[in-house]
Amino acid sequence: MRDLSESRILIVDDVRTNVDVLVEALRNDYKLSVALNGESALRSIEKTPPDLVLLDIMMPGLDGYEVCRRLRASAATREIPVMFLSALEEVKNKAEGFEVGGNDYLVKPFEVLEVKARVRSLLKAKAYSDAVKAMLASELRIAREIQLGILPADISAVTRDSGVEVHTVLEPAKEVGGDLFEVLRAADGRLVVVIGDVSGKGIPAALFMAVTMTLIRTLGTQFQTPKDILRRVNHALAAQNPMNMFVTIFCAVYEPRSGLLAYASAGHPTPMLVRDGQCQVVPCEPAMVAGAFPELEVPSHSLHLAVGDLLLFYTDGVTEAFNTGGEVFGEGRLLEELSRHPGLTAVQSVAGVLEAVRRHAGEHPQSDDIAMLALRRLS
Repeated sequence: MRDLSESRILIVDDVRTNVDVLVEALRNDYKLSVALNGESALRSIEKTPPDLVLLDIMMPGLDGYEVCRRLRASAATREIPVMFLSALEEVKNKAEGFEVGGNDYLVKPFEVLEVKARVRSLLKAKAYSDAVKAMLASELRIAREIQLGILPADISAVTRDSGVEVHTVLEPAKEVGGDLFEVLRAADGRLVVVIGDVSGKGIPAALFMAVTMTLIRTLGTQFQTPKDILRRVNHALAAQNPMNMFVTIFCAVYEPRSGLLAYASAGHPTPMLVRDGQCQVVPCEPAMVAGAFPELEVPSHSLHLAVGDLLLFYTDGVTEAFNTGGEVFGEGRLLEELSRHPGLTAVQSVAGVLEAVRRHAGEHPQSDDIAMLALRRLS
């Protein structure tokens, strides 16, 4: 926890004598700055956010209540502690201060010992909170690195001499998330392609994702069909699932010699097929999500990929990306984007869709994890 003497305090009061009293009481212990009205206080806070604001209530222009409301409305300033300063002692005035987001209330005229004690208390609480947040942020950064390390590092090595190119992308909505993908190669040359999406976000989803990835890698090349792979993964997840989490999974097995793609879905969005300049949703009857129940009935499907065909596997973070107007990107926009530029490589197709999603979202924060895997037959 950092030294409190490094803390910055902004004193906001339109009465010079009040400012002088507070400065005299605190100047030897902390770094101080002063604003004489609400407008200049907000400008100062935007430029250099303090560790504590001592905020007078009754000021010309913006009063202290409104300044506090604006601080709490912004993500950049909503965590800054605010101590109201006022000669108003009525309960309703104090209650309004706490309702708009104040942390403490100091009544004029000031008692120096009380000022020092309350300021120190708020600064200690903030320093402790900052230390905890820094520790959690560090742990989440490490968790992100670990999670990204779980995903396949070099898919090109797996697909070498298979007649296909594969490109992937993963963008968690938080530091860590629940989307996953994998490409495995069986001893007989078959490619097992998997994409999935764990329920929820954050650390719980990341842990469930890691378990799912382990099962997929263990079972993915042991069984011949997507149906059997999904059933086995589901059974293992459901057997040890105390939090009742689940994961949607799309599994495909590709035979390079024949171009046959067998596939099955456990509640996952169906891939898009780009063929001869046209884009369509791959026909698929999905099963239930994986992990919810011990037994899973999984319909099987298959299609032949021609040279030049491209499949885009994706999670619903793509189609359910919101813009500021509350509109989702949607399946229609995805079909349109893939149809607009036929003949692209796997890398170009993924990059194009990601850019289209970002354009659609604009300033709206990413609402869900995004994962994509493009597979294109070359020969």
